[in-house]
Amino acid sequence: MPKMKTKSGAKKRFKVTATGKVMAGPAGKRHRLISHNAKYIRSNRGTSVMSDPDTKIVKKYMPYDR
Repeated sequence: MPKMKTKSGAKKRFKVTATGKVMAGPAGKRHRLISHNAKYIRSNRGTSVMSDPDTKIVKKYMPYDR
C-alpha cells in the first residue's frame, strides 16, 4: 500500500504533543487583523489544547502525527 498523505493545511495549523494531544492556535488570527481590536488580539495569543471530538478529526488529517 502507498503511504497516506498529510493534509497540507493541517500540518501548518496543528501540532501533536508527546502524549498525543493536539495543540491549535485561535481562529481569526491569520489575516485581516486590522478589523479586530487590540483586546481580541491579546486575548487570543498563544495555543491551547483542542477538545477530544476535534482531536479525532485532526488526527485523521495527519496519519503519521507530525
